[in-house]
Amino acid sequence: MKRGTVIVIAKAPVPGRVKTRLQSEFTAREAAALARASLVDTLSAVQFAPATRRVIVLEGEPGPWLPPGFEVVAQRGGGLDERLAAAFEDVYDGTPMLLVGMDTPQLRPELLGFEWSGYDAVLGLTEDGGYWCLGLRTPDPRALVGVPMSTDHTGRDQLRRLLALGLRVQILPTLRDMDTPRDAAYLADEFPSLRVSRLYRRLQHAAHPGLLFEQALGGTARVVATGIDGRTVPSLSEVDRWTAPADDVDRLALSRCEGPVLDIGCGPGRIVTALAERGIPALGVDVSPRAVSLTTSRGASALHRPVQDRLPGEGRWGSVLLMDGNIGIGGDPADLLRRCAELVRPDGLVLVEVDPDDDLDDITPIVLRSSTGRRSTPLPWARVGTRALIRHARTTHLHPTEDWRTPHRAFLTLRRTA
Repeated sequence: MKRGTVIVIAKAPVPGRVKTRLQSEFTAREAAALARASLVDTLSAVQFAPATRRVIVLEGEPGPWLPPGFEVVAQRGGGLDERLAAAFEDVYDGTPMLLVGMDTPQLRPELLGFEWSGYDAVLGLTEDGGYWCLGLRTPDPRALVGVPMSTDHTGRDQLRRLLALGLRVQILPTLRDMDTPRDAAYLADEFPSLRVSRLYRRLQHAAHPGLLFEQALGGTARVVATGIDGRTVPSLSEVDRWTAPADDVDRLALSRCEGPVLDIGCGPGRIVTALAERGIPALGVDVSPRAVSLTTSRGASALHRPVQDRLPGEGRWGSVLLMDGNIGIGGDPADLLRRCAELVRPDGLVLVEVDPDDDLDDITPIVLRSSTGRRSTPLPWARVGTRALIRHARTTHLHPTEDWRTPHRAFLTLRRTA
């Protein structure tokens, strides 16, 4: 577009208000960072486009991401169709206008260098059925108001509306929006030099472990835990077992419990639920909000809280459980055992599920890897067998009383001695 105005319609990249569909794989803050990077890529392309005027029609406040040379106009109107129509009306200066969104960061300045000659309108469709740009020689609310937005046929409906008004429409190349994690991955592969692509790659290899656990519990991705050496940690990769009801081995362990019971790292609550069904008072604690929500949805009790924080009934619990290898929490088994000794009553029971390898004593961090391709930052963790745990227990007020196992799982019970 050799002469005229390029409009970017955008939202300020505020966490929780932009790119919510990316939050199936990214946090709200990460999704907002990707939105910001996409917006910066788009503005950079527009900045070097052959236009005489550049305007951002913005919902929210401008930030340091806005380059020089752009006028800022506030969005107005109700639905998106009304806001688009208002943008054309508010910006019009007598020259043709091309409006683009903030979701196609692969946009290049040369793509905006088309000729209006012989056309009244311009439309660029997207692969998901929408459109990435709309150009009008003059504002006309009839061209937009009432066109269904955010559907898989919005682009087709918009073209029909333009043609129904008797406008001659130039069609620009089809692009792909960045709306979903799959879209972001595509852009990172196909356009690796983009700012949004570079950020995507960094986020893929630096996920917070808690986020990946949330995805695993929510069923949006399968997650495998591995040691730094790449070997799988089974006790942290068995989401299907965690979400299923307590099995025979679980029930055998619970038969040793003395109420009330505190389940540390309760996950989605199969153990707390099984205890409640037996009529044994029990409380789960977990750092995962989704785990706590799943536990309470089963009718059991759970708190969203780290074990080192103040907990109800300290020094009065009959039993404290560390199932599914949760002795590894924090990466310091001796410290966690000392905390358990503070929580149980005198002569109370601490039941620990240990690694079947009796001599294993590994305190190297673990990494979580999801089926969506994300990899977590290292998570402090420990993997210990029976003999190693007994050594760690010597620094506590806990005395080993029973070592028992099934073909695939191993347990150690300890009692508080003072």
